Amino acid sequence: MLSLLRTPRWISFTALVIVLIVAFGLLSRWQWSRAETHRMERIAIDERANMPPVPLARLIPLGTQLPGDLEWRQASAIGTFTGQSALVRKRPLDGQNGFWVMSALQLADGTFVWINRGWTQATGDALRTPTVAPAPTGTVELIGRLRPSESGPNPQPKDLPEGQVTDADMAILPSVSGPANDLYLELVSSTPDAHAGLTLLTPPEIDDSRNISYAVQWLLFAAVGIVGWFFFLRREARADASEEADQRN
Repeated sequence: MLSLLRTPRWISFTALVIVLIVAFGLLSRWQWSRAETHRMERIAIDERANMPPVPLARLIPLGTQLPGDLEWRQASAIGTFTGQSALVRKRPLDGQNGFWVMSALQLADGTFVWINRGWTQATGDALRTPTVAPAPTGTVELIGRLRPSESGPNPQPKDLPEGQVTDADMAILPSVSGPANDLYLELVSSTPDAHAGLTLLTPPEIDDSRNISYAVQWLLFAAVGIVGWFFFLRREARADASEEADQRN
């Protein structure tokens, strides 16, 4: 058997198998790393989203870009809805296409923050704007998760239906009459109810099981390579031994 490994054909074949096994091992390690990254992201989001709410102005100064370690934190706010709103298009939920419903909230100090009041299902083609219940009037106390302003095309496409925008981008939402936060709040709860007829959004569910499955698959491929290499080596060695025995006889 060992003499076979010294032949040029088996040297090449063994080198190829080694390269493949190393490659499969590296791919498995990469998938494990991605799974660990997703797991840490999930833990971080869960921890932030479950922290007690803090007044918005205490969490982040006006005009400050939202840092990553504050994203998904819960903030409280008190104010009145201005009546300004927009629908952010192409926001699927549970396999259904729909819109985010954005409404401007004026706070007691005269500043503004946009509130994602929830999701509504699309009622027809992309050019049809669904009817949405207006935000409540009067003073509203609410809690929402901090979300960064998105980046969308400015100016917006000319063929967009009135009241629709492509992104939750503070620069392309309707103008407010005062300084506004460069972020929005994803509504969690409010008094009075500000999401009538809408579906409240939830933090993302980050699944690492697919990466773990891929990591295991790459290890199995490596194992198959090792077993296959040994199987072919043993089979050829037996064939050579049988041929030598026949020649002696």
